[in-house]
Amino acid sequence: MISSSYLIVQVLQAFEWFDESLQISLRELGWPPVTRPESMVMMHVTVDVVRPADIARSLRLTRQAVHSTIGGMVDRGIFELVPDPSDGRIKIVQLTEMGTAMRRDAQKIANALTEELRERLGAKHLDALATALERQWGDPVVANVDGGPDVFFQEKLRIMAGTKKSARASG
Repeated sequence: MISSSYLIVQVLQAFEWFDESLQISLRELGWPPVTRPESMVMMHVTVDVVRPADIARSLRLTRQAVHSTIGGMVDRGIFELVPDPSDGRIKIVQLTEMGTAMRRDAQKIANALTEELRERLGAKHLDALATALERQWGDPVVANVDGGPDVFFQEKLRIMAGTKKSARASG
């Protein structure tokens, strides 16, 4: 693990530990491997974010990337795409019977991993962590700090933006 005093790095490393432990535990039970993007999509579906466009927006990925990820999971029998009951023109992601069984095992594993953390960190620390993460953080904010690109980088960024616009216009 990378040692860092930045909270964002620590939170990411904690997530990666949890996700990697979940994935190797699922594979140990005989489930097919799931990539990190597939795992992220699966988490969204299990909390009822089922429209591909909403998943893409939440993950800050392109719709194409999310559709490709979902397509791979459909091909492997984990998801199916069905008409949205509120708008038949839109397809939503739904767990298949196999996907539901995999989710059940994933939930059991998540509970076991939480207990493992309780032993490793201590109940007091784990409860404090859970309490802190459950709190409402509010909307994202713009940090009020000095900085930003200097004149040299501003010019480079302007040129790069113009080059991208030209390429799109000619393509």
